[in-house]
Amino acid sequence: MITPSSSQGQPSISILVRVPEQTLELRDPRGDVLAHYPISTSRFGLGTEPGSQRTPLGRFTVAEKIGDDAPPWSVFVSRRPTGEIARAGGEQDGVLTRILWLAGAEPANANTLDRYIYIHGTNREDLIGTPASHGCVRMRNDDVIDLYDRVPAGTLVEIVA
Repeated sequence: MITPSSSQGQPSISILVRVPEQTLELRDPRGDVLAHYPISTSRFGLGTEPGSQRTPLGRFTVAEKIGDDAPPWSVFVSRRPTGEIARAGGEQDGVLTRILWLAGAEPANANTLDRYIYIHGTNREDLIGTPASHGCVRMRNDDVIDLYDRVPAGTLVEIVA
């Protein structure tokens, strides 16, 4: 379990992703759950290899938040909004609504930022609760807006199996 702290030394909120349960928990400084969301991690399993499309494990921070005030279901390409609003379904693993870009905090996952691993909304909300992504942590679009609005950059994230 992570022990979060803020830049002032005071504990702050943290995120815990549980891969077997396909859930994400927002936790207060005591570890109490403030919010619980269903998610989707990689359909290719767990790992840190470049190009593997696997979800990495370990400790991370939210390096950057992208998508302030973008409409729900907004499509992002290369972390920029395209102006398009997605529809549900399709084969593409869309990056929608908001992006919480993760940076690895351990030697084993130090390449996470370069692998473009995010917590983001998806056009495949029907697959939430099952491993179906291409490495990222997918959330329902309303849920990722809620999470995004509640966490600052620098928030600690732990992904566990």
